Amino acid sequence: MDIRKIGIIGAGTMGGGIAQAAAQSGFDVILEDISEEYVTAGFNKIKERLEKRSGEGKLENKEKERILSRIKTSTDIGYCKDSDLVIEAVIEKEDIKNHIFRDLDNICPAETVFATNTSSISITRLAQATKRADRFVGMHFMNPAFIMKLVEVVRGLRTSRATVDKITALAEKMGKVPVVVNDSPGFVSNRVLMPMINDAIYCLQEDIATKESIDTIMKLGANHPMGPLELADFIGLDICLDVLDVLHADLGEKYRPCQLLRKMVAGGKLGRKSKEGFYEYGK
Repeated sequence: MDIRKIGIIGAGTMGGGIAQAAAQSGFDVILEDISEEYVTAGFNKIKERLEKRSGEGKLENKEKERILSRIKTSTDIGYCKDSDLVIEAVIEKEDIKNHIFRDLDNICPAETVFATNTSSISITRLAQATKRADRFVGMHFMNPAFIMKLVEVVRGLRTSRATVDKITALAEKMGKVPVVVNDSPGFVSNRVLMPMINDAIYCLQEDIATKESIDTIMKLGANHPMGPLELADFIGLDICLDVLDVLHADLGEKYRPCQLLRKMVAGGKLGRKSKEGFYEYGK
């Protein structure tokens, strides 16, 4: 079955970015979330980004309208029942994802492929909420999904070769570079990235250097485009904590989240999304 219509569950930063990338590549998209407020906000952000590109002369106005016309929004998960592929992109909470996939499994045809954009949770475990473990795969986009090229295609224990091939081909049609990895906590990207961010937070907590110094050292010393504390703010400190909690539970003490990170999340300092994290981003 060719993939023509994609359902996306979650209209936040990642879901909206994936929806934009899919629509730009010619796919019909259903963007679903739990409230009209969320789906409207997600769609409006896509529209704003496209209008900015159009205003800069990087996108013809007709093409902008064609892209937007491919995206339909809904607050009813049932509207995804005719999708050839459903990508889940909600918060990094396993119980919530399981609930969504159980519902989807009951309403979608057996041939529909399920993908999760989880950044750390076991694909094999999530697939157990469905009766289609062979057609269940990880499709881990990087943020911002409408720009970043990498997609980790994560193969669960029972994911079929046909499903991996189909999702790899889809990612390529979306202009992405798919890299296939096996199911393991954090996969490759976050298993390598999150300890670096966590250790940078420890360096700040232990007063080894200022936040500016820590970021400058990694930018100039390792040629990173963004320092680890800047990057944590960009990702969202709550998301970093969620991922580290999964890694800590599954892989041990090496991944224990820094107490300063827990304190900042508890205090609502979540990074760019809350206008304040390790840095301030205007009020």
